[in-house]
Parts: sequence; structure tokens; C-alpha cells
Amino acid sequence: LRDKTINFCKGCLACQKTMQCVINDDANAITAKIGQADVVVLATPVYYYGMCGQLKTLLDRANPLFPSDYRFREVYLLATAAEDEEDTVAGTRIGVQGWVDCFDKAELKETLFCGGVTDTGDIAGNAALEKARQAGKNI
Repeated sequence: LRDKTINFCKGCLACQKTMQCVINDDANAITAKIGQADVVVLATPVYYYGMCGQLKTLLDRANPLFPSDYRFREVYLLATAAEDEEDTVAGTRIGVQGWVDCFDKAELKETLFCGGVTDTGDIAGNAALEKARQAGKNI
């Protein structure tokens, strides 16, 4: 998401009638793809015990999906953080679960967390990476 232009939701709720956001940016195309996906996999670094701002902004902008016949039923969360304690991801999981709870037909199936990741390459060789690969094969 870092290379995408995703502006903040204005809360106008026009999308609830048109199923299209009035803001013309990259969020519209991404949201359309989410709505047509069989499975949604969200990945984020943990910042201050929550998801990154780019992901939060995208999830807010996914409002047009609520009245739609979205396809996805399963949502997976992949998260990394500098801290390696398992509860580091709790706030991120709660935020994503709150979004998933808005979709009656969907559920948060699994959260995979890898701590001790600060710099590019830190995740290489980590057991959590192989666990994520296996989870991907099982979807």
C-alpha cells in the first residue's frame, strides 16, 4: 500500500447507495478486488500495538463493500513487529477483527505473527515465515 494513493474516508456514506466511493484514488480499485476475492490476506507491520495507518485507512475506505454481495468468507492477518512477545499483535488483531465483524459472512480465520523484525531481511529464516507459507498452501 505504501506506493498507493489512499485518502481518508469522509464519512459521507454515499457509497452505501452507490457501492462506489466518491473519492477517486487507488482505494476504489483495491476495494473492488477485495470484494471479488475468495480469501483476503491482510499484512501489516505493528506500529504502536496497532495496524499501520495505510491498512487502517484502506479498511475504512472499504465501506462500499458493506451493502454489496462480497465474495470473501475468510480473512487472514499476517503481522510483524520489532517486539517478539505474542501479545504485541493483540491490538492489531482487535482492529482487524472489528472490520471483519462488519461482514456477516466473513470470519478472521488465523493471525500469523512474527516478532523480532526491525530491519529488511530480519524475517529471513524465521519459523513464522515457513508457517505463513504453509498457511498459504492450505487456503
